[in-house]
Amino acid sequence: MKNIRRIAVAVAVAGGAAAVFAGTAGATTTDSSALPCTANQFSTKLVYGGAGAGQRNAAMQFTANEGERCVLSGRAEVNLVGAHNVLVNNEAPADAPPVLIANGSSAYVPLHWTAIGSDDEQQTPNAVTMTAPAGSNPHGDPIDPNVTVDWTFGAVDAGADSHTIDVGALTAGEAPAA
Repeated sequence: MKNIRRIAVAVAVAGGAAAVFAGTAGATTTDSSALPCTANQFSTKLVYGGAGAGQRNAAMQFTANEGERCVLSGRAEVNLVGAHNVLVNNEAPADAPPVLIANGSSAYVPLHWTAIGSDDEQQTPNAVTMTAPAGSNPHGDPIDPNVTVDWTFGAVDAGADSHTIDVGALTAGEAPAA
């Protein structure tokens, strides 16, 4: 009888470990035990998503550092540095669901813009920024929430008719690349 209980306990523990591993293997929607991300819990990069008919697509991708587990807001606070005539249009709904990233998993926000204007109607951003959801760790130590990534995708329309970079909702997974 003791062996049957031991086997049952071993199966239950193994099943629970498998469920935990499956939950951290990829970015998923959040659970209530995960804390908001600080800027030092993930790395950030821009991923080029391709172009067509004057349209450009890219994404700002966030990848959890090994051993880290945290939640990013579904509506990321994205801004530009430089290119003062280019606006950021956050199209994500205010109630976009947050996303859990853990142990190397990723999430991204899509970026879309045009670049078909004449040279005098275009500007090139210096960088794109995002504000992490938390400005301190669980111990209360302050951590700068600002994340800045150099803009490497060239000019963006800055004319009166077309002058925005549209930002979508945070999506679990790696950003689609061209």
